[in-house]
Amino acid sequence: MGVREMFLLNLGMLISVAYLANILYKYLFNRTSNRIKYVCSVVLIIFSGWICMKFGFTLKNHVITDLRYVPLIIAAVSYSEPVTIFIIGLGIGLVRLTFGVNDAAIAGLYNMAILGAVCALLNIWMRRSDIRLVFKAGITILVVNILNTLNIAILGVIPFKQYMLELAPITGPSGFGLSIVFALILRDFQLEQKRIVELKYANELMRKQTEELQRAKLKLEERAHQLALASQYKSEFLANMSHELRTPLNSILNLAQLIEESTPSSEEEDHRAYGSIIYKSGQDLLQLINDILDLSKVEAGRLEIMNEDLSLMEIPESLDMQFRHLAERKGIVFDIRQAEDLPDTIYSDTLRIQQILRNLLSNSFKFTEHNGRVTLEIRRSISKDGVKGEWIVFSVSDTGIGIPADKHMLIFEAFQQSDGSINRKYGGTGLGLSISRDLARLLGGFIRLQSKEGEGSLFSLYLPIK
Repeated sequence: MGVREMFLLNLGMLISVAYLANILYKYLFNRTSNRIKYVCSVVLIIFSGWICMKFGFTLKNHVITDLRYVPLIIAAVSYSEPVTIFIIGLGIGLVRLTFGVNDAAIAGLYNMAILGAVCALLNIWMRRSDIRLVFKAGITILVVNILNTLNIAILGVIPFKQYMLELAPITGPSGFGLSIVFALILRDFQLEQKRIVELKYANELMRKQTEELQRAKLKLEERAHQLALASQYKSEFLANMSHELRTPLNSILNLAQLIEESTPSSEEEDHRAYGSIIYKSGQDLLQLINDILDLSKVEAGRLEIMNEDLSLMEIPESLDMQFRHLAERKGIVFDIRQAEDLPDTIYSDTLRIQQILRNLLSNSFKFTEHNGRVTLEIRRSISKDGVKGEWIVFSVSDTGIGIPADKHMLIFEAFQQSDGSINRKYGGTGLGLSISRDLARLLGGFIRLQSKEGEGSLFSLYLPIK
């Protein structure tokens, strides 16, 4: 086999090694660290030089003619560290010694060390130059081929004149041409790999965009579901409200008609009873209207808070007067407890605090049966109960029907109750807790709920002392 055939064999081996490198990177080194990938690539390039020598053309005096300098050219174009390129050149020179330590091997070591240093300098020039990469690579290939021919002619064991006249005319042009061919093949291979990486990146980007669109779709579907539920709840609210408004209004109209049609002989006691019922119905009707107005003001941001110094003693006294009679009528024990370390006054809105507590107590009495218990406790909390700061806590507890765990958030939404049907047992519009929650926020506090179905409920209103 001649020199040209051997060079073609070297080119085929280099292409095979490049393909092997791609397989190893894709299936073995893809998930390893960058340092390991870097070291492995250096070893692989040195191995490429050894392969060229293994399948090189052996002359007399142990001289091996091959394309071992081609991997060094590729390294000069590919790597960014000049020291790495010199190490590759020196490494290829050292593996020449594996075929025997002799004068030809020592000359080959010197040659590759010199070419490694030159390629390192060419790498520095390429990184600083602004000309196109194809021109940089062409100049590098030309310089390395010329220098390789001169080094072998000067340092090699074959006489200078004999090498330049007999071997150089064959090895020089063949090596230069095959170097360009391999560089073009490798360049095309790299471009294909780049396209694959870009396609993979585009696919990953499209996958992420698809996932984001899917999440947005789910959010829109959830929002549409919430809007549908809100529409349903408001429809139920309107039906409930018409029922709640109709009851006291019918009482007022019917009793007013009875009074109008009553004879002079009617007993005065009946008139007082009718008047009491009319008054109670009117109060219920007024409370419903006030709840609707308060909710509208809160949602519009127009509800005013009138803060002032208020005595904590006045609140339980007022609530006791309002609910004591109801407790006695239903046969419910009503306790009011006050801690001893309470401040004399706090700065807040008295009317809104009483409105919140009235809503909480009304619910407790409504859902507590005969022989039950309703308790209002007023205490001080300083960074306790998982809440930091100084707070006055108004706790309303009862032994009523309790609230299921999955309804704890629901009952604080407007127009919603644990049971939303018109014919529910206990009545109500579902506005009280929603208004109470919003009022608590406007007062700088919040409401907490602890309840289990069948075990009663505990609503705690937290208001800041300062």
